[in-house]
Amino acid sequence: MELRSYRYFWTIAEYGNITKAAQALHITQPTLSRQLKEMEEELATPLFIRENKRLILTDAGRYLKQRAEEIIELTERTEQEFLHQRQELFSGHISIGCIEGDNSDTLAMILEEFLSDYPQVTFNIFSNTSDEISDKLDAGLLDVAILIEPVPTEKYHRLPLPRKEVWGIWVDQTAFISQNKVLKPKDIIGLPLIMPQRPEPQKLLADWAGTTIDELNIRGNFNLSFNVFSLVENHIGAAFGISGVELHHRTGTTKFIPLDPPISTYSVFVWKKHRVNSAVVDGFIKRMQESFQ
Repeated sequence: MELRSYRYFWTIAEYGNITKAAQALHITQPTLSRQLKEMEEELATPLFIRENKRLILTDAGRYLKQRAEEIIELTERTEQEFLHQRQELFSGHISIGCIEGDNSDTLAMILEEFLSDYPQVTFNIFSNTSDEISDKLDAGLLDVAILIEPVPTEKYHRLPLPRKEVWGIWVDQTAFISQNKVLKPKDIIGLPLIMPQRPEPQKLLADWAGTTIDELNIRGNFNLSFNVFSLVENHIGAAFGISGVELHHRTGTTKFIPLDPPISTYSVFVWKKHRVNSAVVDGFIKRMQESFQ
């Protein structure tokens, strides 16, 4: 007899009623009736006496119920002990690179779930630009990373995350342009800009505006957004970046204005191709794939 059969029989014995037992087991009444009939045929003995719409255990039924309780309890205890042992054995460290973006909380949620299942695992988060993170990933100093497109990912396995990152311009609320609900290409031409230092985002904006990088009025560049808000608030320039990043730092008088037509790109979870990972890293990658593929 299968373990499932013991569970079915024990539940019927507890409720003394096929319908109630079927409801507790979340299966149909005919299915449970058929399972009971097959058990009695397999054991060549009746397990219940049917009296006034209630099932009463026979002597063989009482014996089987006792054995079923022992088998179910032993199985559940074994499964629990194996889970605890797996949690203890599945330990190690994972290093994660993560850009500043709206999907940072996605990483936090998956990591929280993963560490809850495997409390022996430790981690390190490295926050920087996509270039710096990619360099450390290539050098083997990081195991996995979250990057914002546009970014070269040919060397990596790539898993897009669900929420798109929306690009736009940060301006000071006292600037005249802050009255706009959206910015069109004509609004960008001549606007003093503070740009991400990577060439990919610069080209992204230039292509959107129908111009070249050289024709954009770029006052300066930045790698992380931590310091750029002070520059924007002091009217050094308007900053090109993604929505949501300012919420992780400061609000001040900074306002985010989206572009029209909009620019949006994916954040991607990546790990290096042809690299042998630890069991912990492979387990974390699998958890991300199960969550978002």
